[in-house]
Amino acid sequence: MSRWIAGLGIAVLASAVGACGGSTTPAGDGATSPGPTTATSAPATGAAPTPQITATDLPEVLSGTRQVTIVRADGFESGLSMTDDGRLAEVDGDEGRQLFVAVPLDGQLFRIESYQGGGGGAGTGEPVCWRVHNPSNGQSLYVEGASCDAGDPRQRFEIVAADTGTENTFMISNSSAYLRNSSQSGLILEEQGDGSPTPDGFRFNDNGPAPTS
Repeated sequence: MSRWIAGLGIAVLASAVGACGGSTTPAGDGATSPGPTTATSAPATGAAPTPQITATDLPEVLSGTRQVTIVRADGFESGLSMTDDGRLAEVDGDEGRQLFVAVPLDGQLFRIESYQGGGGGAGTGEPVCWRVHNPSNGQSLYVEGASCDAGDPRQRFEIVAADTGTENTFMISNSSAYLRNSSQSGLILEEQGDGSPTPDGFRFNDNGPAPTS
């Protein structure tokens, strides 16, 4: 199962969740996509304010200093990859960019960078960032690769702990649209509503220090 389980022994692969320009040409995006997510809502008058997550509170895999592989909690034999065609997908082999760095932005918002590993070691070359893409054809939103842009709301992902009881397992969303697996469409982003499937959890498996510029 390649390096998706590096450092975890034969532990159960429960999953959870990044990048600036890259050798892989990012997919285009001519459509309007959701705006940025909000890390916290304003507390009611008189209520205690909601604690903000700071860099010192973050688990190490979300600190921006570690590179990770990402495995869906129910994926077991597959891991996430920014594939050569520019779309985030689950793969069984070594294709695409399978090393990710979650870079803290504000509160629980992150930029997720994708790297091409070199012989299973640290990511090499310039990263490619996750970006929400709206195909504007009635199909679901999905994640594509793009040149990193800190000001692009489509590249700001909220990462929160998933209620699975497993360490370093998270839910990933953008503007309340959650990343999940669809049996027909692969990895998509979908807003929650009545009858919506529960968002998937994704495990972040530590693969050592993040690449340095």
